[in-house]
Parts: sequence; C-alpha cells; structure tokens
Amino acid sequence: MHNQFTIQNLKKLYLREKKSSSEIAKIFNCSANKINYWLSKYGISKRDISEAIYVKKNPQGDPFLIKKPKNIEEAILWGLGLGIYWGEGNKANKGTIRVGNSDPELLKIFIKFLIVFFGIKREDLRFHLHLFSDISVDKAMSFWSKVLNIKKQQFYKPMVSISGSLGTYRKKSIHGVLTVYYGNTKLKNILVEKLEEYKNMPT
Repeated sequence: MHNQFTIQNLKKLYLREKKSSSEIAKIFNCSANKINYWLSKYGISKRDISEAIYVKKNPQGDPFLIKKPKNIEEAILWGLGLGIYWGEGNKANKGTIRVGNSDPELLKIFIKFLIVFFGIKREDLRFHLHLFSDISVDKAMSFWSKVLNIKKQQFYKPMVSISGSLGTYRKKSIHGVLTVYYGNTKLKNILVEKLEEYKNMPT
C-alpha cells in the first residue's frame, strides 16, 4: 500500500507540479495528513502559507521572466526603473508593486521597466487615480488612458478629495496622482532585494 507514496511520486506532484497536499490526497484517495506524513518522512519541506497561496494563484509558474540589461540603453532604463521604485514606490505592501506620481513621463518609464525586464503584460497592470473634486474624473481617466496606452477597465475606483484639502500640491496634479499596481509577491520581493544590494554597495 505504501508503494504509491514513493519519493519520486511525491517530488513530481508536490515540487514539480506544485500540487497541494489536499490535491495529492485526492489522487491517492487518502487523507491530506497521510500525504503530509510522507512528505515529512522523505524530508520534503512543506510550503509556507504565503508560498502556498502564491502557487495557487500562479499554477503555471511565475507570470514574469527576469531579463538583464544587454546594452547601454537598457542599463540606463534598468537604473531609472529601480531609482523610481526606490524614490516613489510604496514598499510597505507585501504583495504588490506600487508606484504613484503625477508625472506621466515618470510612470511611462517605470511601466517600460516592468515590461522590458520582467515581461509583464501592459494589460495586467492596474491603476488607481487620486484627484480633487473640481477635476473631472472622466477627463482625468481619458488623459491617463491615452498617455499610458491603457484601458479604463484597468482602473480601480478613483479616490476624490475635496478641492484644496491637500494644499498647494493641487497645482502639480491637474490630472490627479496615478498609482501603478502590479500584484506579485515574488517580483515585489525581488525588486526590494535589488534595492538592498545597491544600498549595501561600497561607496
């Protein structure tokens, strides 16, 4: 009866195919506890909760590929992208890459950085608009949609503040402040690790 629980079978299902203990248990018509027992017996480390959730959301593997700069132009883009994330990114959120700004050119560069070096599809990006009550939501969304080549369906519900509540900052954001979102815990951690590498470089 134990023959089906070989280390080869469990490595194939759990490690390579990324199936959960419950999914493997259904294949073998047994309990998840029994699968966990054999995983432990064979020294196969269990995924933690966050990793298990990530695998569940990405059954085909990472939705991105990491590409290194191949020339001077790409090296400049790489540096600019990391610099933008360093200075303008919200790094507190555990699972989402976020960069907000009122400058469309800055956001263009960051989006290009994500597309060129990580193969992220433009349509997989999401956007959140923060603007003032005397700015037309439709006009602002149309502006950002056109300048960044994105669809209005990619926007979350905008946040509207009462005019003047943010002081003179309003003069700098006639089209509002736009935040770019890309939800992927692993890629977010990779970017943070890259920043830490640069911070720790000798000066």
